[in-house]
Amino acid sequence: MTVRAVVFDIGGVLEITPRLGMGAKWEETLGLQPGELSSRAPSVWKGGSLGTVSEAEVRQSIGEIFGLAGPVVDAFMGDLWKEYLGTLNAELADYFRCLRPRYQTAMLSNSFVGARSREQELYHFNEMADFIIYSHEVGMAKPERRIYELTCDRLDVQPEEMVFLDDSELCVDGARDLGIQAILFSDNGQAIADIEACLQA
Repeated sequence: MTVRAVVFDIGGVLEITPRLGMGAKWEETLGLQPGELSSRAPSVWKGGSLGTVSEAEVRQSIGEIFGLAGPVVDAFMGDLWKEYLGTLNAELADYFRCLRPRYQTAMLSNSFVGARSREQELYHFNEMADFIIYSHEVGMAKPERRIYELTCDRLDVQPEEMVFLDDSELCVDGARDLGIQAILFSDNGQAIADIEACLQA
């Protein structure tokens, strides 16, 4: 079936996001055990990723859970966003831009509340694609089947008419289960070659 749409993940694909040790740094700063930053605030991280809490509520909860004053919460959130946003994968972003208007394009991201405005300010993602689906805005996340169905619906394509690029094997498998032509990202050269093979098939 002819490909009509190409969809990219953001973090780890369009954004280069190496681990900067943010979690370990703050666990040491706050005298926490390894992993405690996540284990003591699971509802905050899940709520932020599915949009059930606001940015203000995230900040308030972090302050209350870890006993932090406002300026320390500011520093914590600053480090979190620095690691989250990474840097632009310029080569891949240029390739993605060039796919339009031959193909519909979209981004599909497991995200965190506040991501859209920050990514738009830094990278102008809204201008690269027809639309962006953020998990925190739709209340569902990869690899849930329904988020891939939503993407297909918004693009008005059948799963087989869509190529999807992600750096998570779990998310790639979820897309393939629906029939999407999903590609696991390893590096730019491999990703572009694999996408082109799908487009030319």
